[in-house]
Amino acid sequence: MLHAQLEPIYDDIVQRNRGESEFHQAVREVLESVGPVLVKHPEYAEQKVIERICEPERFIVFRVPWEDDRGEVHINRGFRVEFNSALGPYKGGLRFHPSVYQGIVKFLGFEQIFKNALTGLPIGGGKGGADFDPKGRSDREIMRFCQSFMTELYRHVGEHTDVPAGDIGVGGREIGYLFGQYKRITNRYESGVLTGKHLSLGGARVRTEATGYGCAYFVDEMLAARGESFEGKQVVVSGSGNVAIYSIEKVHQLGGTVVACSDSSGYVYDENGIDLDLLKQVKEVERERIGVYADRRGGAKYVQDGSVWDVPCQVAMPSATQNELTGDDAATLIRNGCTAVGEGANMPATPQAIRAFLDAEVAFGPGKAANAGGVATSALEMQQNASRDSWSFEFTEQRLEAIMKDVHARCFATAEEYGMPGNYVAGANIAGFTAVADAMLRLGLV
Repeated sequence: MLHAQLEPIYDDIVQRNRGESEFHQAVREVLESVGPVLVKHPEYAEQKVIERICEPERFIVFRVPWEDDRGEVHINRGFRVEFNSALGPYKGGLRFHPSVYQGIVKFLGFEQIFKNALTGLPIGGGKGGADFDPKGRSDREIMRFCQSFMTELYRHVGEHTDVPAGDIGVGGREIGYLFGQYKRITNRYESGVLTGKHLSLGGARVRTEATGYGCAYFVDEMLAARGESFEGKQVVVSGSGNVAIYSIEKVHQLGGTVVACSDSSGYVYDENGIDLDLLKQVKEVERERIGVYADRRGGAKYVQDGSVWDVPCQVAMPSATQNELTGDDAATLIRNGCTAVGEGANMPATPQAIRAFLDAEVAFGPGKAANAGGVATSALEMQQNASRDSWSFEFTEQRLEAIMKDVHARCFATAEEYGMPGNYVAGANIAGFTAVADAMLRLGLV
């Protein structure tokens, strides 16, 4: 429930951002947590910090014309929301997917503000992308799109201003093309302008693995807080992209057994544990549907169009996309004995699902905390670029693990402080919000 003081603020945000349901959802989820903060810090209300934090500092929309291999001209729409820079330069990924529109970009950018604040690193919040679908496109078509996209975006980004990275549809290949065009236009080898780069371009080790590894570390800390661990637990991970694959890898290293994963066509159940090498071959190398995994893995079962959340488990890690885990799915997981959930994707659980988990006292790690490992390692990449340095895999992973443990500790302690012990949603929202709000007050009315 919203604090009475926040109801008119939320209603005004909905009116000012009509039709942007994902953004409305993200804002409400934060506002439902910060009512007690206003009681403790009336200066936030006096200075209208909430109204300011919910309004982007800058929102950029632009045309992206490009030509396919047949010579046909296409027009896409590009976006960049520079949401909040109170703690540092805007930082957040680029998403290339047909579903991208300004409501999704703003929801992702809003979440990014608090996620970045929770890392304790000096980065603000931003996000961007385009309604371009890279699926089925040749390397040269993707290169031409990325070059056209950066031809407009370059004037808005920079290592001290706004530092994009990858997201859905934007991996190392796309980041390379984007960086190449930025370098060509600006005549500067400004490595820190983009993160998620190939190692040869100044990228960071562990960046590919970071979001999945970080989510597993966070869930491990939630389990430890209850006197448990991954050891001996059955785990279900939705998705089979970058976040899912490396969540699976780290869960296995921590002693858990991932028995199911999915893609948009259905899911596979493998009671002996997902064969990670085979999954990587099918999804990262061959880019096939998840059913191919079951065809090649003896004993694995493929369920077309099924819900991966029907598989009994003790730990669930939604790692595909927003609103993929519904209230009904949450009820099924709880009934089947799930005691911990860590969001690897951005806002994958619906509000109804989150409420069900909290009511059932399931340890629930929201995405702004649990999947902060990706942006944290991007910030480590920025540090390396700034110092013209390159760190080892082991050292970078140690830094990532320490950051995720600190994120967990900050969320846990904040929830305790505000009388909601074990509520990581409230802990994450309040800790992230107060860090940004305090910085905004110190900067003055800007």
